[in-house]
Amino acid sequence: MDKRKEILQYIRMDPFISQQELSKRVGLSRPAVANYIANLIKSGEIRGRAYVLKETSAIVCIGGVNIDRKAKSEQDVRLYTSNPVETQETCGGVARNFAENLSHLGCSTILMACVGEDKAGEWLLTETKNAGIDVSQVWQFPARGTGTFTTLLDVSGRSVVSMSDMTIYENLTVSMIEEKWAAISTARAVFLDTNLPVDCVHYIINRCYQENIPMYIDPVSSAKALKLPERLDGLGLLILDQEEAEALSGKSIDSMTDCENACQQLRQRGVKRVIVILDDGSVYYYTDEEAGHLSPIHTEVADDTGITDALGACVIYGILNGESLHRSCQLGLAGMALTSQTEASISDFLSLEKLYEMVVNLDQSE
Repeated sequence: MDKRKEILQYIRMDPFISQQELSKRVGLSRPAVANYIANLIKSGEIRGRAYVLKETSAIVCIGGVNIDRKAKSEQDVRLYTSNPVETQETCGGVARNFAENLSHLGCSTILMACVGEDKAGEWLLTETKNAGIDVSQVWQFPARGTGTFTTLLDVSGRSVVSMSDMTIYENLTVSMIEEKWAAISTARAVFLDTNLPVDCVHYIINRCYQENIPMYIDPVSSAKALKLPERLDGLGLLILDQEEAEALSGKSIDSMTDCENACQQLRQRGVKRVIVILDDGSVYYYTDEEAGHLSPIHTEVADDTGITDALGACVIYGILNGESLHRSCQLGLAGMALTSQTEASISDFLSLEKLYEMVVNLDQSE
């Protein structure tokens, strides 16, 4: 084993190991070890003290956490009158959903979000921590209500109308982000949704670019997509639905050519990869190296809440683990299909084994 790999192995075993102790174990002088450490930090394989290894550090998910309130109609929805429904409450929020989905896939995740000092906030923190997500970076605001997402589902489980109250995020400031930057600076990657105020969104995007931290964004809605800055240099992935893609490109998408043009326009703004989830559930993906269109995996839909979050998280997993964007989107479609089969926003059946099994079946059917 060469000295570089040997030093990495000892750091992996003990991130707080001193350079003096390393020099004894690998048989080099302390200045020689210091030189190796400096080169490893420069190359991004470790990130400062304690020597946090890039591949083992967490994915920081910044953005929405809220109570999902779902009302599923027992008959065809009729507007402007009372509809009999069955209701349930679950943990939700785009950033939180991404964090839990990634956790299901074996990734270490940290949630950076806002909750109130209320029963809903405490319940969300407890449930999120029990799901294996680090909640130590969550802000708690007194006298502020925890965010809510309320949706009416038709008898087929598809959303008819949704309402979001995320006003608690108006209390977030850039200085509060700065205070927690140590957790972001050591991240393997950052996922961001745009529930945050505009100045916070811009600050995080710009600083991640400056510090070469891999970053992925889901803008949540067509209205909130407009919070994104004009320049998106260094952004590793932009995850959009059709309406969001139309809002950012300023053009209607009625064909694959329209979709490609919208993606090219975003690429010119600095985005490395773009995926667009079209209204029919299919996915168009685009990079300078590859582009294509994938059909959805047809399955029985119990509830479509959270399905695009599952897709996005699985795509991010694929990218971080060296898969092509084509393969990553196949994993995403598999994750979306699994999540649509459950009434929860996160599927307990989501696993790497199941995802790759479904992707292999896709390959065989092509």
